[in-house]
Amino acid sequence: MSPSHRPYIGITSTLLKNESGSFICQVNQTYINAIQKASGIPVIIPVGLDETDLTSLLSKLDGLLFTGGGDIEPKRFNGVGHPKIYGVSPERDDLEFSLLTQALNAEKPILAICRGVQILNVAFGGKLYTHIQDQLVPALKHDWFPKFPRDKLAHTVNLTINSKLHRIFGKDMIQVNSLHHQGIATIGKGLVATAFAPDNLVEGLEVKGADFALGVQWHPECLPDNANMQALFCAFINASHGK
Repeated sequence: MSPSHRPYIGITSTLLKNESGSFICQVNQTYINAIQKASGIPVIIPVGLDETDLTSLLSKLDGLLFTGGGDIEPKRFNGVGHPKIYGVSPERDDLEFSLLTQALNAEKPILAICRGVQILNVAFGGKLYTHIQDQLVPALKHDWFPKFPRDKLAHTVNLTINSKLHRIFGKDMIQVNSLHHQGIATIGKGLVATAFAPDNLVEGLEVKGADFALGVQWHPECLPDNANMQALFCAFINASHGK
């Protein structure tokens, strides 16, 4: 692949305070590594861009990666409050919902991971469990963090035959890691669920009619040596050519 044809991939970030109290823009290096390994060029999208700047930046990007992170503000989906809710950032929510709407309208390829797939679901009118263990019965343990390796394969995922995810992986079932305490409760209109955990929790969503706009609940970027996850990132980068 010629360097001049490598697509630019926008990666959403988190706004945090460091130990000195200064705000920092943060993206886990694993996302950057995954995009580079699949021959994309990562571009970090900071929280706080206004609508005009966001539109201008989007026009220069070939694909969008919506990353994991803290929880979405529950009022955005009429969610039930829970003491385990953490990391809420209205500023990040504002940017990502706006960016997602613009990206879908522009038909940009989208890969949404963990929090990202939840953003996708809520944007289409879906709802979330604000804490799976207390709201889905019976439920597997999905929150294998922070005391466990991020590459721990926690459970299987069943893929819907002939879905985009099924075609990417080329199999009916895969093993995934699991680093979330929230999940998809009701599916947004215009989306289709195409991946499921053994407890029937939705693990993958695809936008109906889109060339490439999908999300997964696990963290494929934390499994860099896994051929299935590499196939996912390569499919995303391939879809981003010429966009």
